[in-house]
Amino acid sequence: MPSMNNGKSIRVLCPKLILPRTNDEPLQWLIGSPFFPQFTIVSTVRCLHYSPSDSLSPDFSKEVDDLRSLIIRGFHVIGALITGKNGDLVQLAKQAITAASKLKEVLYDGENLGNFDVIGGVSGLSGDEVKFFVANSGNLMNVEVVECVLYEEKPENYVWERGCLLKCELPIKLPVYFPANNDSDAMGRFLHANEALATMFRDPQLTFILEALDKFSDALPRPVVVRGSELDFQTDISDIKLLDDIAKKSDGKSLCCSYFCLERKPAVDVESADTIQVTVLLNKSIISPQSVAPVAEYCPAPEEAILRVVDYKLEVICYAVKDLPLSHAVSKLMIPALLDQLTTMKNIIARSFLAQHPQIRPYHFRPPGILHPITAIYELSYGETELKQVEARRSLHLRLGLPSDRPLLRVANALKVAKSISNEGVSSKKVSGGLMSLVQGSYEYHHYLQNGFDDSGWGCAYRSLQTIISWFRLQHYTSIDVPTHREIQEALVEIGDKDPSFIGSREWIGAIELSYVLDKLLGVTCKVMNVRSGAELPEKCRELALHFENQGTPIMIGGGVLAYTLLGVDYNDASGDCAFLILDPHYTGGEDLKKIVNGGWCGWKKAIDSKGKSFFLADKFYNLLLPQRPNMV
Repeated sequence: MPSMNNGKSIRVLCPKLILPRTNDEPLQWLIGSPFFPQFTIVSTVRCLHYSPSDSLSPDFSKEVDDLRSLIIRGFHVIGALITGKNGDLVQLAKQAITAASKLKEVLYDGENLGNFDVIGGVSGLSGDEVKFFVANSGNLMNVEVVECVLYEEKPENYVWERGCLLKCELPIKLPVYFPANNDSDAMGRFLHANEALATMFRDPQLTFILEALDKFSDALPRPVVVRGSELDFQTDISDIKLLDDIAKKSDGKSLCCSYFCLERKPAVDVESADTIQVTVLLNKSIISPQSVAPVAEYCPAPEEAILRVVDYKLEVICYAVKDLPLSHAVSKLMIPALLDQLTTMKNIIARSFLAQHPQIRPYHFRPPGILHPITAIYELSYGETELKQVEARRSLHLRLGLPSDRPLLRVANALKVAKSISNEGVSSKKVSGGLMSLVQGSYEYHHYLQNGFDDSGWGCAYRSLQTIISWFRLQHYTSIDVPTHREIQEALVEIGDKDPSFIGSREWIGAIELSYVLDKLLGVTCKVMNVRSGAELPEKCRELALHFENQGTPIMIGGGVLAYTLLGVDYNDASGDCAFLILDPHYTGGEDLKKIVNGGWCGWKKAIDSKGKSFFLADKFYNLLLPQRPNMV
């Protein structure tokens, strides 16, 4: 029997502990961080590779190949969770703990892990409640039940107020020579060259330059140089002593990651986190103790040889808490991360080393529901719509528990700052006790007189359509440019909805025409909601909220001679009180976000305001266009 009342507690940060159920993948890996309390679950990923004879016996070799590149350094496997299996909870927990312990040994081979505690979770067929157990790697069969489970209310704050990112880009051209008449020796030469390259990362002459990566600040701290000869490769990361404020003040040489973190509002997600740029240099121009003349050595090849240059483009990111010393950030995070990525790329290239040179590039993503970035390595020789690349993304969606009907891991989704309006600048609450449902993702604001084109008085529906298409672009469902008014008119003429004389005119269009254009240009289908009077629009709030929760696309509202873009609703189901987040295309000013928001051109509108004035007209009918997400990854 497991022991009880051990005083231990599990802290859960991940929004979805149990991923959407599948038939054949009952095991999930629990991800934590060496910088957080021992039993803190940051995220969870699904195990995809199993022994053919047992659905609870992972194929560790394949799992390690995937997880080595996927989970960034600063996070690691701390346990496993078995879902959808009924039986003896203790025995199932032991299987989960054993699997996680074995995975850690293979994944972190050669690293000084010592004895560590492992979490085992079990969730049966009856529901989503999870029972947790822990055991030490030194005695996996002695499991203890954990009764106290804490769910963090603001998990992103927990992660990013404490930490920052390290980023390093390192292009390497690796020459590989092998006999022209002996292909069988080529693979051995390739592997040997990679071993020599991996050894270089522990060269004492290696130098790392660390500097703040912030393009929006003029007052940046000076760069710091960390030399390979100063690095400690022996100490386990869990044994590293973080620098407290007293240590920093007493020893001016003790610099930690917070040195590069700007004093500003604490980060709440990866996009707002401080980032430290790491540059790798190899100093071979050392001063010789003796005066010697330069020497060139000529080594003729005994037989005809072939030269293959392997083009590695390493790009890694790591997570570090701000109190981690910079030297340990390099030795315990950055160097292992570079070696992990080099190993993954080497294994991919080795499959077809003689046949072709695949273009392999790493990309970093932060999908919704996952608190930290993940890394995917793609072969660019495949187009994004080519079947093999689609299957690779579909596999990642399954592993991460992401929906299979939206493109979240395409190259264009890689971490970057989008130039688009954010709803964060808009007043956040309009209805007491209401539940907000908002557009999912970014969009661009298109309005009257934009780009020097005068459409004042007739182009509001065109502008709403442009905003909707910008949403599909920024969510990477399409790569087409946002169409001009003329291109929208040409599309309607091409499908036979309008006569040729329509092109170049100032005729209004409505929801139906917008649906035709979205279908022709993007292949997007739409639902049309008809409302007989503006006074009836509040009755549609529940249906509109479901649209934003399930589809997440902007909605065009057309009524009378006006058109608006709807970005969300705030709805109290009990009282029926509601508000609409309206993006108004009738704005004619410049691209000043503060002016747009303060002027009410993007803001919450009550159907009837405090003065009794109606926003929607009671004597006009309205058509609402609800674009549907395409089913794709």
